[in-house]
Parts: sequence; C-alpha cells; structure tokens
Amino acid sequence: MDKKKLHYDGPVVLVVLDGVGIREDTSFNAVKKAHLETYNHLIEDYPCAAIHASGKWVGIPEGDMGNSEVGHNAMGAGEIVLQRSAAVEEAIMNGKAFGEPVWQDTVKHINDNQSTLHFMGIFSDGNVHSNIAHLEKMLEQAQKDGIQRIRIHALIDGRDVPPQSEPKYIQRIEKFVENLGNPDYRIASGGGRMVITCDRYNNDWGMVEQGWRTHVLGEGRQFASATEAVETYRAEKPGLQDQYMPAFVVAENGQAIGTINDGDAVIYLDFRADRAIEITQAFTYDDFEFFDRVRRPNVRFVGMTEYNEDLHVPQYTLVQTPEFKHSLAKYLSGAGFRQYAISETVKFGHITYYFNGNSYDKIPGEVEEEVASYKEPFNTRPWMKSAEITDKLVAAIESGEYDFLRVNYPGGDMVGHFGELEPTIIAMESIDVCLKRIVEAVNKLGGITIITADHGNAEELIDEHGSPKTSHTTNKIPFALVDETDNRNQYQIKQGEFGLANVASTIADLLGVEPDEAWLPSIIEIK
Repeated sequence: MDKKKLHYDGPVVLVVLDGVGIREDTSFNAVKKAHLETYNHLIEDYPCAAIHASGKWVGIPEGDMGNSEVGHNAMGAGEIVLQRSAAVEEAIMNGKAFGEPVWQDTVKHINDNQSTLHFMGIFSDGNVHSNIAHLEKMLEQAQKDGIQRIRIHALIDGRDVPPQSEPKYIQRIEKFVENLGNPDYRIASGGGRMVITCDRYNNDWGMVEQGWRTHVLGEGRQFASATEAVETYRAEKPGLQDQYMPAFVVAENGQAIGTINDGDAVIYLDFRADRAIEITQAFTYDDFEFFDRVRRPNVRFVGMTEYNEDLHVPQYTLVQTPEFKHSLAKYLSGAGFRQYAISETVKFGHITYYFNGNSYDKIPGEVEEEVASYKEPFNTRPWMKSAEITDKLVAAIESGEYDFLRVNYPGGDMVGHFGELEPTIIAMESIDVCLKRIVEAVNKLGGITIITADHGNAEELIDEHGSPKTSHTTNKIPFALVDETDNRNQYQIKQGEFGLANVASTIADLLGVEPDEAWLPSIIEIK
C-alpha cells in the first residue's frame, strides 16, 4: 500500500553521539551531570524514542554490550547481520573452524617446519575485539594437533574490561596451559592496547612500530614473566590503567623467548578489524612505507576474520566475514542522493567503513571528510575535535550540496573509556555547544536533525563494585527527531521496541523514498 511521502527543503542530518546512552541514575553519569542545555532540550521537547544498541539488536550474543563497529554496521545495514563476534564464537567454540583448510594447513606448516605458532591480539574476555576463551580453545586444539611450541603476544586490555584487570588474564592462560600438561606454550611479550600495536585509522603508526619491535624483534624492557611485568609497572605507577601499560618482553638469560622468525605462523586473535588491520599490513604487505621493519619474517599470517573485505586482507582467515548486502549509503546513492560523512580520525572509519557495510569502496555521490585527532590521551583533551568537525559540517550543510549528512562525535566514548567523570563531562559539554550550531543550520534550510548514538558509555562511569567503568554499557540510546518544519505533524514515533537496524528505513522515510525490502521497519509512521 502506498503511503504518504515526506519532503524537506533542507537536508536530513544524522548526528551520532558516540557512547551516549540513557541511564536515570545520576551517579557517575556524565550525561546527567553535564550542563547540556541543547541536548536535553532536543531529547525532551521533540519526538524521542529509547532504542536498543546491544545484544541481538545489533547481531551479537544476547546480553553483550554494543560497540561502535556493530552499532554503525546496524545503522548502515538496515538489518540485523550476524556479527563477527557471534560468527567466531560459533566457529571456534564448536570446533568447526578446526576442520577447515586454513587451520589444518597452518598446523601442517608449523609441524613441517618444526617452528613456532604465535598468537597475538587483545587479551581479555571483553568480547568486543576478541575473547580469551577463543585462545584457550585454539591452544587446546593445537596440542591435539601436535604443535610443540607456542608463543603468545598479549595486548593488555583494561578498556573493554575493568581498567586494572591484569594479571587476571595472564594467570588464567597460565593455569589453562598447566592443565594441558605444561607444554611449551608461553606468553612472550605484551603491552597496553593504547600504547603498542593496536592503532587504528592510521592515527599513530608509531604504536604499530613499537609493537613490531616488541613482538617480532624482541626489543624492549625485559622481565622473567608477564606477571612480573604487570606487577613492576603497577608498583612504579599505582594508578596505571592496563590499556596504557608500557611494552614488555619476556626473556631468559637476556634473550627474548618469543621473537617471530622465518617459518613461523601468526594467528591474530581479534575478530574486529579496526585495531588489527595495521599490524596485519606490517606482516603481509610487500610494499610497506609506514616504518622500518628492520626484518620482515616469512610467516604464515592468519586473521580470525578478514580485516579488509575489499582487498581480502589477510589472505588466510579462520572464520568467514559477515556480508552486508543492503547498505543504506549505496541504496541512497543509487537513488541519486548526495551524501556527506565526517568525523575525526578515531571514529572516521565507523561513520564511513562500518556504516557502509565494512567497505572502503568509494560510493558515487558521497564525500567523506576526516579531521585529524589529537595523539595525546583524550582525558587531557576531552573536547577532542568537536569544534573543528562542526565547522566543516555546518559549512557542508549550508552549501546546499548534500541531501543526507552524517557525523560522529567521539567524545562520550573516547573520553568515557578512561572512567573519569570530569573529563567526560567536559567532552559532553563541548559537543552540546556543537549541537546547537548544527540544529540552527539545518532548521534554517528546512531540514531535519536526527540525534542518536551507537552504544552507551558516558552515562555509566562506575561499575557495580564502585570502581571506574571503562567499558561500554547495554543501556538503551536516544533517537530524537528535531524537526521545525510542517512535516512534524505528519508522522509520529511508533509504539514498540526498536534498535539501530531500524534507523535506515526511518532515514528513507524522511528522504521520501521507499525503504529497501530487506530493511527492518521504520521507527516512525506517517499519518
């Protein structure tokens, strides 16, 4: 049945407040504690729904907290796609991956060369980038398959799990290996995920170089064990969060126990792409210019999934990457809409690559603009690049060149990850100033502004034990429609439960086009 179509003289603008969820309790709640005159006005005085951004609503296991990858995937896909974490969980934990050629050929490679199998990746059970349970399953299978020597390069988390979780995970793996009968399986190196190896979006290749020198070359401060490294660094700086732990190398008699050499194999533990792709390039690219690798070992490099689906990098993966077949951006491009996407470096890939269905392909009619992020810790620069982003976004709105614009403001998430109230309040207040400018520009042209998020974080900076909470939350997020045109009387928010995958159809409704048949229903109904 045909339905009445909306029309706006101005653009539809999607504003993603990264890491801003809904929580009524005001304790350690930066969203409630901050002075947010504009934000509060927009969500209280305009149509606003509380929608889901975690668990089954974004294609991950029920009860799992959402994250920026799956949140932007769901918004841009318009449907719930089984995400990498769920696909990996199924393939690894039920053993299916071990019957596939990639695993079996890797085992043969190690056994034929009598070499070392290395595991590397974010080292926790946070289940946002990786899960240590998958490592345990692979260690168990490796022993069954006759692999004699394994070295683990642990990127210490403290971001998707409590900020001082170690040496909990180190001891867990050591106990697991002990129960296997103490084969020669050892943690060889590591460091905080925000210090080494895990850069993203080409923001700081120095992190990757530091990781390369630590894991591959075995260079750096030496310790007798990973536990000794953690305890020493913690004693030297008691408030040190795990994510910022300096690099360490486990050594015996002055020699690193786990350098990566010709004939070895490396399995990267992360199923999420953004913090895995740069180190993957360092291992796999012949033409590589980001730093001097000193030596590049000839290894078989295996990803948990693909980290660049367009280029199929890496070549070998244990689990097939989910497919996104009905991208909102591609659908709008095909309908002739002009699009614009902007954020700063640390979230640029989310508003582009992830929103566009894990694809770097250039979409006709879409302009993407990146603002360089600070390299200093964001709790020391909590305003981040909000003003610079807004300058460019408002100019793009006022140009009249675009029909659909989208922006990500990272502050609620990137500052919220420190679990510190005052910097996160500043982050939120900085964004609030920007929201006013955006809405005024859109209203002047007769458009509509959508205010939403991708997951929670800033609204809950303390855990159930009274400790700083650095991880995301499972709280719902806002979805507000800021509309000063005559259209505001032509639609209403539907009754019922909705999630981020319902956003695509809603945007199509606001642009006056029929949603893709594969998408979930719109959050609004047109009268």
